[in-house]
Amino acid sequence: MNTLLVFSVIAIYFALLMAISYFTSTNSSDESFFTVDRESPWFLVSFGMVGAALSGVTFVSVPGMVGNNNFYFFQFILGNIIGYLFITFILIPLYYKLRLVSIYGYLNERFGVKTYKTGSLFFLVSQSFGAALRLLLASKILQFAFFDKLHIPFPLTVIIILLLIWLYTNKSGIKTIVWTDTMQTFFLILGAVVTIFAITSSLDLSLTDSVNEVVNHKYFKIFNWDNKSGNNFYKQFIAGILITIAMIGLDQNMMQKTLTCKNQWDAQKNSLVYSVILAITQFLFLGLGILLFIYAEKHNITLPFGDKGQFIDTDTLFPNLALNHLGQFAGISFLLGIIAASFSSADSALTALTTSFTYDFLDISHKSSEEKKKLKNRVLFGFSIIIFLIIMLFSNSRGDVISLIFKVAGYTYGPLLGLYLFGMFTKLQIKDRWVPVICITAPIATYMLSVYFKNAYNFDFGFINIAVNAILTVIGLLLIKRNK
Repeated sequence: MNTLLVFSVIAIYFALLMAISYFTSTNSSDESFFTVDRESPWFLVSFGMVGAALSGVTFVSVPGMVGNNNFYFFQFILGNIIGYLFITFILIPLYYKLRLVSIYGYLNERFGVKTYKTGSLFFLVSQSFGAALRLLLASKILQFAFFDKLHIPFPLTVIIILLLIWLYTNKSGIKTIVWTDTMQTFFLILGAVVTIFAITSSLDLSLTDSVNEVVNHKYFKIFNWDNKSGNNFYKQFIAGILITIAMIGLDQNMMQKTLTCKNQWDAQKNSLVYSVILAITQFLFLGLGILLFIYAEKHNITLPFGDKGQFIDTDTLFPNLALNHLGQFAGISFLLGIIAASFSSADSALTALTTSFTYDFLDISHKSSEEKKKLKNRVLFGFSIIIFLIIMLFSNSRGDVISLIFKVAGYTYGPLLGLYLFGMFTKLQIKDRWVPVICITAPIATYMLSVYFKNAYNFDFGFINIAVNAILTVIGLLLIKRNK
């Protein structure tokens, strides 16, 4: 694509974000950055959260992963739906009852300060890695599409993107993001729809023909019953439930937006509608993946193979076809989609990290307005640096990023999941000072078990490592329970 055209697309999109930031920052209170004063319309939050949940990883990785994993990811999506029911009817009422800004305040109420700080710290680590890996993929695509042609090195590209995000989030935080996420979700879905239309038009397929091509393709395999496979139905389904509870319901990033709704009922409506839209959108991206491979096969466009015969660099398929083969309109739509996806996930992550750290570790709620502003800006800047460093650490990684994110999440969110399940479904008290030891030991033990089962029995935990991790955390908590 023409460099000037790409630059124009980025500039116009960023101008829209800055305009939204300007209008939402007027008449903002001290709490607007963190809670929007609990005045967000639930339907706006619901639609906008789709973009934050999908991110550039879903936009690019899910279509590409079809080549190696067929339609098996849909088993995970089915589990997601059950997970959202748990969030809607168990977690949201709990958070509203306690009037939480940082959701990890629950751990302080239930167990004590050490547990509270430990839970928040695990979120900070989890979200930093998750946000960085999502932004890594989008940064690579923008580097390929635009910054390489200007001979701008990749580290500088990442710095530019983080700076742009900081510019429109630093004033009003979550108040701005509730509105920008809505626009970003629209462009993300539009990018997928336009690409599907471009492929079907190029291949001269009607809507009916396209559906038939997808469902009859060799990659359209939804269920895997091989017990040893990481894609086994039960592993994917259970992991879908648990990862949704952990990465959405126990995640300050996602729940902070939900808690900006006016009341509990609005927040629950938001959660239910959002889960349905998200499931439909993810299914759409899986179908898009098969169409991309059909197009590539018919035009002799191939991906490199690994030692075991699997595709490598599947994340490059969608960008390559959209930017170089499907026409200018599809290319522009793709660029808007990936920019929307990258900004949507990174801006909300930075705001959530800032909220969690300032409330959980700096006790910002008791500071003056001027102190709040200074602390908030410093923490926001600090997490921007951390995300930059993580991106540099993983900049040479290959394969689909979405699998890497869920594997990392299994280790970092597992202790959080164990803490909340233990807290909500037992009345036991624990020795608070030992919780950090338990929460560090559980992920290490999970990793050692996964390696052992893989080598001894060729049994792949897959995404189910989060369940193993949570169970080990609960067992550890039972060992440190307090006698009455």
